[in-house]
Amino acid sequence: MDHPGLSIVSLPPAAALASLGSSHNGLAAGEAQRRLAEFGVNEVAAVTADPLWLMLAREFTHFFALILWLAAGLAFFAAHAEPGQGMFELGLAIVGVIVVNGCFSFWQAYRAERALSALQKLLPQQVDVRRDGTALVIPASALVPGDLVQLAEGAKVPADCRVVESWGLRVNLATLTGESYARSINAEASTADNATAASNLLFAGTLIIAGECTAVVYATGMHTEFGRIAHLTQTAGETESPLQKEIRRVSHIVALLAIGLGVVFFAIGQFVGFPFWANFVFAIGIIVANVPEGLLPTVTLALALAAQRMARRNALVRHLPAVETLGSATVILTDKTGTLTQNRMTVRELFVAGRHHLAAERWPRADDLRLRAVARFCHSLKFHDGTPAGDPMEIALWQFAGGLPEFGQRHGELPFDTERRRMSVIWREADGSGDLYCKGAPEALFPLCTAWLDGDAARPFDADALRTFQAAQEDLADRGLRVLALAWKPLPVDGEAGEEQLRLCGLVGLEDPPRPDVHQAVVRCHGAGIRIIMVTGDHPHTALALAREVEVIRSAAPSVLTGDALRHLSPAALQLALDAPELLFARV
Repeated sequence: MDHPGLSIVSLPPAAALASLGSSHNGLAAGEAQRRLAEFGVNEVAAVTADPLWLMLAREFTHFFALILWLAAGLAFFAAHAEPGQGMFELGLAIVGVIVVNGCFSFWQAYRAERALSALQKLLPQQVDVRRDGTALVIPASALVPGDLVQLAEGAKVPADCRVVESWGLRVNLATLTGESYARSINAEASTADNATAASNLLFAGTLIIAGECTAVVYATGMHTEFGRIAHLTQTAGETESPLQKEIRRVSHIVALLAIGLGVVFFAIGQFVGFPFWANFVFAIGIIVANVPEGLLPTVTLALALAAQRMARRNALVRHLPAVETLGSATVILTDKTGTLTQNRMTVRELFVAGRHHLAAERWPRADDLRLRAVARFCHSLKFHDGTPAGDPMEIALWQFAGGLPEFGQRHGELPFDTERRRMSVIWREADGSGDLYCKGAPEALFPLCTAWLDGDAARPFDADALRTFQAAQEDLADRGLRVLALAWKPLPVDGEAGEEQLRLCGLVGLEDPPRPDVHQAVVRCHGAGIRIIMVTGDHPHTALALAREVEVIRSAAPSVLTGDALRHLSPAALQLALDAPELLFARV
C-alpha cells in the first residue's frame, strides 16, 4: 500500500487542505472531536507486553533451568533416602544458582523494557493549532488528521504533516533517517515518489531547527512514520541466537549423558549386589554430578558484563543473548564525520587568487577579503552571548573569517539541502542594493560561476580556470581536507537574487581530525576478520585520504563508488561491486 503522505505530496497547498477536509481556518471543534473518536489519540501506543510474572517465570522454565530443577529434586530425594551424605546442601546450592540466575536475567530484561518506553518522550506534549479560525494550545495527543498546526524553530513535529505555508523552514530528520544534515522544507508541490524524500512533508519526532510553518496533519499516532518504526521496534520477532542454540544442544546432550550414566551405574550396582536404596542414591549422585550447574550463571554473567560495557557506550541490550550478535558481525558500515572523526572542524588551507595558502599564514589579506566575507556571512548559525551554535563546519568558517564588520541586514536565505549541495545568504543595504554569498560543494558551484576573483580583479571562469580549480580541489581533498567553494555576486537595487553568474572567491580546505581511538578500533576489527566500509557524503578524495589514515583502506587501488553511480546500479551490479576486497562510498 502506498504511504499515506504520497497522496498529498503532489497537490498544491489548497488542494492538500481540501483533501483532508480542512481549510486555512482549521477544523471546526465538533469535527475535531468526531475525528478524535474515529482515529484515536495521537500517541505511540505501547505494544501489549507479557505480564511481569510471565517474564519472571520464563527465566525459570527454559530447558537448561528444567535440567537444574530436576537435578535439585533428585538431590533432595537422595537426601531424604540417605541423610547425611551432603545431598541436601547440594540441592540447596543448585536451587540458589537457578534463583540468582533467573532473577538477574529478569532484571536485565525489565530495565531494557523500561528504557524502550522513552520513545514516548520524543513527541511534544503540547502544540499550537488553529481551529475555527482561532489559535489554541492543545495537548499533542488531541491532534487529528486535518488539524492545522503552527510550528517554529525549536519545536518538535507532533504528527506527520503536509506543509501549506513556510518561511525559511529547515528540519533535522535524524530521528527518522539518521541523516544529520538539515533539510529545507517548503509548501510547493513535490514529485517525490518516496515520502521521506518529499520536500513538503514533516514527520513526527523530527525537529524544526530554523524558520516556521503552517502545516496540516495527515497521519497521527501509530499511523505516522515514527509510529511504524516504534511498532517494528517493539514487535520484532524473537529469534534464537547461535549461542542459545548451542546451549540448548549441549543441554540435551548433558541430560542424555547424565541420565544414561546414572542408569548404567545403577544397573552395575544391581549386578554386583548393592542394596537397592544405596544403589539408587549412588545413581542419583552420578546424574547430579554430571549436570554443569555453573554453566548457566557463567554464561549469564559474561553476557551481563558485556551488556553493561555496551550501556556505557550508549548501546541498549534488550535481551542478554543479543550481545552475542556483535560476535557474529562480519561487516560494519560507518559514516565519516563525527563517527571516525571528531566533528571539530578548522580551516587549514585556502586556494585563493590562484595560489595555495595555509589559513594561519600571514600574506596580503586583501587577496582573500571577499572569501572571508562569504565565510563570515553565509551561514545559518545562532548566537548566544556572542558564541556561535550550529553546524561545526559553519562555526569553523565564521571563526576563520575573523571580525569583519557587518554591512546592511540579512535579507533572506536559500537553505542547504542534499540535492543542491549549496546554500546562499542575501544581504541588503538600506538603498536596496546588496550581496549574495554562496558556499557549497565545488562541483555544485563551478557550473554557476562566470568569473573568479584574483584579488580585486574578476577574471573569466573559462575552461583553463575550471581545470586549475579542479586540480586545486583534488590536491586539497587528497590530503584529507573537506573542500568547499565560496562564491559571491553583487546584487543591484531590488534585483533578483538567483544563484547564477557567480564570482568564485576561492576554495577552503577544512580539517576534521580522526578520533584518537578510531585507529586502534579499526585495527582490532581487521584482526577479528570484520570488513569495514565507509559511507560518507564527502568528496571521494577526502574520504579516501581519511580512510587510509585510520587504515579502513589499506590497499593501493580500492573500489570507490559515488552516490550518483550507486543510484544507477542494478541489484546484480551492486552485488558484484560489493565483492571488491576494499570498498568506499562517497558523495552519498
